[in-house]
Amino acid sequence: MTAPSYMRFLPPDVLAKLGRCELVARGVMSGFITGKHKSPLKGFSVEFAEHRQYAPGDDLRNLDWRVLARKDRYYIKQYIEETNMRVTLLLDASGSMAYTGQQAAKREGKPCSKYDYARYLAATLGYLAVGQQDAAGLVTFDTQLRTYLPARARPSQVKIMLETLEACKPGGETALADIFHDIAERIPRRGLVIIFSDLYDDPEALIRALHHFRYRKHEVILLHIVAEEELSFPFDDFTRFRDLEHPDERLPIDPRTVRAAYLASVKRFLDAIESACGTLQIEYRRMPTSVPYDQALAEYLMSRR
Repeated sequence: MTAPSYMRFLPPDVLAKLGRCELVARGVMSGFITGKHKSPLKGFSVEFAEHRQYAPGDDLRNLDWRVLARKDRYYIKQYIEETNMRVTLLLDASGSMAYTGQQAAKREGKPCSKYDYARYLAATLGYLAVGQQDAAGLVTFDTQLRTYLPARARPSQVKIMLETLEACKPGGETALADIFHDIAERIPRRGLVIIFSDLYDDPEALIRALHHFRYRKHEVILLHIVAEEELSFPFDDFTRFRDLEHPDERLPIDPRTVRAAYLASVKRFLDAIESACGTLQIEYRRMPTSVPYDQALAEYLMSRR
């Protein structure tokens, strides 16, 4: 029996390679079942948090007998409760994500566009999240929300996300800041937000929108999807460049005359984003499409451990 086409986003060789990897939150999470992530609530788990004075009705098994012996005072030991995590995957489906560089890594015999690269990453992380009993959701967008799948922990959520990824095609302009403000208000409780985008938007507006996620107590991972040509601009011949967000617009350019200004502009943009992410305690990771996505993801997940 032939596997559904959307299963191409979860190739067996990649799942075998990443099978032991985990997606673990670094901050505290609010969930609804027991899991492996720190909760803002305190209970009686494994990791010690603090002492508090004994109150009538407390379980005497949680008394700190050493403190009682030394100070003749009654204190209860409190521990960090563990909870499951709510993961929301934000996939940029604007026209610029359709770019396929000549140096892009191949999958299924052809180079990956930035959008395909992001889809593979999103599918794999969603699969890993649900597999460890976390809730995963998916948002696709360009200038407006295209799809909003609230986070769910049930196994059928993986199929729904894969079908959504298969059906959604890149197109339209970029409006990251407005979309991020909207999504930040929609996601309930603190959770993990993972963004897959080439970040083509006004950097100041983008940084304010990222701050909105942090204000709402979400942990944020920003996976910046870039083609190698966007970073090095290796073109030499006089060329007509096409705007992927406005397909009818073509601009004749001599690359040699604009290379220095282009590279300086790119550096300023990248420096601004990375600096802001450091200030906001957002985890920033550049993901060049020239590196196979499974290799890049495995290295990233190992670094988080």
